[in-house]
Amino acid sequence: MAMSLPSRSADRRVLSEINVTPLVDVMLVLLVIFMVTAPMLQRGTDVELPRAEHSDVKEQDRLTLTLRRDGRIFLNTEEVPRAALRDRLAAAVRDRERTVQFRGDSQVPYGLVIEVMDMLKAAGIETVGMITERPSNPRR
Repeated sequence: MAMSLPSRSADRRVLSEINVTPLVDVMLVLLVIFMVTAPMLQRGTDVELPRAEHSDVKEQDRLTLTLRRDGRIFLNTEEVPRAALRDRLAAAVRDRERTVQFRGDSQVPYGLVIEVMDMLKAAGIETVGMITERPSNPRR
């Protein structure tokens, strides 16, 4: 009985097709993982802060920039002309932490807010905290 063995030239064929099924499976699993975890990363933790009669933070240590509805700008309690704001901010944060608390009226034009934010960045301010008010009756 003669047995036919496969020739060696048939074994050395190059397969030109790539099996992409495992790659698609892995990508779909990663997509599902990211879709599930992304909303969890954006959600903050709700905390009710304790109240204290005496606070360690002194008002003069905190740098607050206030932008009023009429376009006037105040650095803490002192009014600053818009042209001199960048220099005053740079001088104010020279020897302290480069953090500013920003209070802006809700009726201030958006372009003016961006202009002030640009001046903060030009003065070397690294962190800007936005001061807001809570609504009187929050919806849950």
